[in-house]
Amino acid sequence: MPPVALLKKEKRNLSWKVATNLLSSFKYAWQGVKYAFVTQRNFRIHVLMTSIALSLGFYLHVSTVEMAIISLTCATVLVLELLNTAIESVVDLTVKQTYHELAKIAKDCAAGAVLISAMASVLVAGFILLPHGIDLIISLLN
Repeated sequence: MPPVALLKKEKRNLSWKVATNLLSSFKYAWQGVKYAFVTQRNFRIHVLMTSIALSLGFYLHVSTVEMAIISLTCATVLVLELLNTAIESVVDLTVKQTYHELAKIAKDCAAGAVLISAMASVLVAGFILLPHGIDLIISLLN
């Protein structure tokens, strides 16, 4: 479903107003996460990789602190991907179908932030999970 159709489907009246209660705030926030999951391929990839990293952490019995580090690192990637989506949407709204060098810079920098966080996340997961994986393989071979 195209993004515009998704937005029309879940349109809310007076969207410019502040949410009237906490439940509404959570509902709108979840709609943003859902929108990103449905429309952004990279967000789905990051969710999959987060699931794999956390599952490996549980399987390899990494410590609570190590799991917290992996979780926070993966969450940072997801948060930056959501911000990237928001920035791209606002830029597209502003420039419409025209090219503007500053719009390109904004979109490229937001995407670059996601890229750097994703690379750091892979490094963190590797530093934490790889030694546990090697220990498991060695113990299975002995």
